[in-house]
Amino acid sequence: MKKSILIFFLAVFATLFSQAQVEDPVSWTFTAKKISPKIFELHMTADVSGNWHIYAQNAGEGPEPTIFNFTKNPLVKLVGNTKEVGKLESAYDPNFKSTLRFYNGKVDFVQKITVKSDANTVIKGNVSFMVCNDRRCLPPKEIPFSIKLDNK
Repeated sequence: MKKSILIFFLAVFATLFSQAQVEDPVSWTFTAKKISPKIFELHMTADVSGNWHIYAQNAGEGPEPTIFNFTKNPLVKLVGNTKEVGKLESAYDPNFKSTLRFYNGKVDFVQKITVKSDANTVIKGNVSFMVCNDRRCLPPKEIPFSIKLDNK
């Protein structure tokens, strides 16, 4: 009898624990690529697992688009807008009553910058984004990032 009660409580605990785990279907990597002595590309790459998708910067009406905010740095100037490199998909979503733009799998967000000095510096900021699958959406999330520029 004691063994049955113990197994029951272990099963209940395991079920509650598995439901309480936070889903995190997006992993991010942040790198810099030196293009010339004063120009870098910042690569903010989202790897989206399973059947989840992340929204484009211009997502459409409804969901939270992917937005990059860079902390001001007097040694750095942003050049143009952040570009998206990946397979952009577009589909009508009846939940949002809008045609939405999103990425499955992997998408690389690329921001070109110029540096005003030969000194090494760090680019800081955050990315806010939202992911959905065919059944539900997770609340918008904000992730801080830091990218070291090696200017040597």
